[in-house]
Amino acid sequence: MARPAARDEGRHQPGPERLWNESYYFDWFQPDGSLGGYVRVGFLPAQQVVWYWACLVGPDRSLVTVVEHDVPLPASASSLELRGPGLWADHVIDEPLDRLTLSLESFGLVVDDPADMYRSPRGEIVPFGFELEWTTDRAAYLWPPVTPRYEIPCMVSGEVLLGGERIAIDGFGQRDHSWGAARDWWSMSWCWSAGRFDDGSRWHTAGGFFPDNSWGVGYELPAVGDAFEEFDSVVISERLGREGLVERATIEVGPHRLDVEPIAWSPVLLVSEDGRESRFPRALCRVQDAAGRSGLGWIEFNQPPV
Repeated sequence: MARPAARDEGRHQPGPERLWNESYYFDWFQPDGSLGGYVRVGFLPAQQVVWYWACLVGPDRSLVTVVEHDVPLPASASSLELRGPGLWADHVIDEPLDRLTLSLESFGLVVDDPADMYRSPRGEIVPFGFELEWTTDRAAYLWPPVTPRYEIPCMVSGEVLLGGERIAIDGFGQRDHSWGAARDWWSMSWCWSAGRFDDGSRWHTAGGFFPDNSWGVGYELPAVGDAFEEFDSVVISERLGREGLVERATIEVGPHRLDVEPIAWSPVLLVSEDGRESRFPRALCRVQDAAGRSGLGWIEFNQPPV
């Protein structure tokens, strides 16, 4: 099986499309599911902006979120350091495909009801930052050649700062990197997930792209070894709640069935240049499979306008 190239950890030469996108995601969660978060760094070179999202979530705490869609591009075409009003973030590739460090100094919005992110969210503004390290859990996974993309299951450690609170992190997560295509959030739905079972095995799925086709991308990395078991069939079923937030979901990936319960949401509203709105709910989730294994991870749904 082909593996990602170390050189692809950095930024890539952009195409001319208005929606050409290069995207880095970083998810994490504590082993008991009490806390989690994610970061997305989305480069839109044709629009001269970066979309930056970061959050802190937990089943028993309010959402803390940073959503900025007009962060200036870095001064250098190879840099991953971002600076904007009230925001500094850096993403340092310490050892390509093995170790990466994220830093953030910003102000986060505390939101009691995550669905308010689809309207005009209001809440307390608090200092929010972190220093977190993603260390690869055994192997990195290169997607099939439908789009340039790789996924890396990780261990995550470091510290989150929230107001006067200092939180030690020692958990698990996932990071991914994709580039080379126009990402039209307003025309295609999808469901992505990744996480870790309690026995140490890891999973990833991406599907729901086409209403009449089960094609997707998925893997399981067993608890021992570094060989991914790959799947090309992903079927998603979901039960929608208020504001389109998913109450329960089932993911059938190859021979496996995953039952997913979102437990803490961090949604984002995406408004196109012509005014169309797509909802992008992302959640920390609990997962159980048909064999009785339980685990934690993250799940996302892109919900374009009907």
